[in-house]
Amino acid sequence: MRLKPLIFPLVLLIALSSCAPGIFSSLRSYNMEALELGMSKEQVTEILGNAYTIAEKRMEDGVPVEILSYRNFPHDDEFYLFVFKNNELEEWYRELLPQNEFRE
Repeated sequence: MRLKPLIFPLVLLIALSSCAPGIFSSLRSYNMEALELGMSKEQVTEILGNAYTIAEKRMEDGVPVEILSYRNFPHDDEFYLFVFKNNELEEWYRELLPQNEFRE
């Protein structure tokens, strides 16, 4: 009979933990499908969120180039790079970090 007060918190904990990866990840397919070439940086960050890192900034023939990097949480070895030229999305691509394999 002492278990009844624990049932609701336990069920709530299980339900929330099963949804956690979906809550934290901003790079789901429905978000990625909403992206279009030519979008501004502000439009892209509105869709994907502000959890990015500025990977690079440079001038290329007088045109500002900025590359944003998003990690694909919870996959720490996977990230996406978004290339903006003159504040317009020109391309994006996925990168995988090399796996360190130690063999004897």
